[in-house]
Amino acid sequence: MPPRHRRRATALAASLALIAALPSPASASPSPGTPSPVSATPPPAVSSPGVTPSPAVASSRQQVLRRYARDTWGSMTAMVDPATGLPADKIDGSLDPGTRAKVTSPTNIASYLWSTVAARDSHLISPGEARRRVVKALGSTAELERHAPTGQFYNWYDPHTLQLVRTWPEDGSAVQPFLSSVDNGWLAAALMMVRSAVPEASRQAGTLLGGMDFRSYYDPAAQPDAGTGLLRGGFWPAKPAGCSVESDYNGSGTTVYSTCHHYGALTEVRIATYVGIALGQLPPEHYYGMWRTFPDTCDWSWAEQKPVGTWQTHRGVRVFEGTYGYRGMRLVPTWGGSMFEELMVPQLVPEDVWGARSWGRNQPVYVAAQIEHGMNDAKYGYWGFSPSGNPAGGYREYGVDAIGMDTPGYTSDQERTSVDYGFEGCREAQPEPASYGDGVVTPHASFLALRYAPGEALTNLAKIKADFDSYGPGGFYDAVAVRSGKVARQYLALDQGMIMMALGNALADDSLRRHFATRDVTAKLAPVLGEEEWAVVPPK
Repeated sequence: MPPRHRRRATALAASLALIAALPSPASASPSPGTPSPVSATPPPAVSSPGVTPSPAVASSRQQVLRRYARDTWGSMTAMVDPATGLPADKIDGSLDPGTRAKVTSPTNIASYLWSTVAARDSHLISPGEARRRVVKALGSTAELERHAPTGQFYNWYDPHTLQLVRTWPEDGSAVQPFLSSVDNGWLAAALMMVRSAVPEASRQAGTLLGGMDFRSYYDPAAQPDAGTGLLRGGFWPAKPAGCSVESDYNGSGTTVYSTCHHYGALTEVRIATYVGIALGQLPPEHYYGMWRTFPDTCDWSWAEQKPVGTWQTHRGVRVFEGTYGYRGMRLVPTWGGSMFEELMVPQLVPEDVWGARSWGRNQPVYVAAQIEHGMNDAKYGYWGFSPSGNPAGGYREYGVDAIGMDTPGYTSDQERTSVDYGFEGCREAQPEPASYGDGVVTPHASFLALRYAPGEALTNLAKIKADFDSYGPGGFYDAVAVRSGKVARQYLALDQGMIMMALGNALADDSLRRHFATRDVTAKLAPVLGEEEWAVVPPK
């Protein structure tokens, strides 16, 4: 049993009173955004139809969300270096400026940019303050060293000096400069959003974005049987000690050393695919080169479970449209079974609208599977599993093993309790776990689920807040181990940024989606996502 705190009863009762009447169907989502008054035609749709709560319930929910947003924004501003306007990777739960990390990344910078826009659109800060913050951050970003032949940003910089990190500040170990496709994908997505959201910074954002070439990661021969390619994880300018592949995918005449692995699963890395297609740098059919699941033959029997599906052809690419089963549901899995893999991307990209018969079906069921695991399978009493700070120290991946393609999986507890459903005809199943251990939940996972299960998400957050010492001056701490009661008392720019994305959309009618999904972006991406129909089965 988790430790109980004296304030539990009153805090939980107060929080639940505000949200008890919330509708919570898996398909619920915020109401559509308001069309621009300067446009003769309505803007692209970015919100799925949902259930509209009563005015009283809506007002109560807004109060809760606004309080969370205000405190979370406080943690984001505390991470920002006052000289450069760039955020640190993390900060201690006390928000002491002396505890800011001495590194930042392209994704951290992206998180701060969209958090600033979310704070403005939610009326936490004025348009003037938002403009000043964005302009300053972009000015410093322009000073960062980039890989000239590709225009890509390196993985780690010092947010105070703006220098490339070559020695890790915490332990003095050497850092070999690396460029990541997913990290650059998130920064580019944020720049695309800023171009629309902050007119005064549009030129700055456009200049930074214009130099980024995502062809530098794209291996066109990665899926020869399917007839399309995949993105590499990234590359090193200098040959690393481990496995690498010489490449010059963008034809710059400069050899780099790409990772040996490709990104083949539909996880959060798909943001780089969307950006590349939207910028006209990657072929649209590349989207169909990524696995929904691996095929159902024994050649792939190392995967988590045997999928059920059929082969389909889209834009000349053969796609195995498979699903995994979990406690009566069927869904398209991610790689590790974590919440951010599935739900970080749709905070900017309206996948559930453009892909109503694929993502629009899958994402609510994915949330339902996470809830089912936490509440009924593992019986933690809480849910929301995603990579986060480890309450025992460091950082670790967490997820629901059964809904991830990776066999070892991202597990939901500290003991790494996993399942093995076997692969019929190829690998024997193992008995399911008799019990689970010290489950670790991260609040950002519940915030990401707000669109699909608002009542359950807010109830879960209220319980976490009431039952544990989990809430500080910057909002929810990063993670909680629910049986030992240990808390990761820190704030991470990425995780707080995900919370701000979700809250910005919830409080401002999907504003972040609207800023990203311009007419041009919609024209490039919506037809691609609209072709598939996944055989997803919701819970009964």
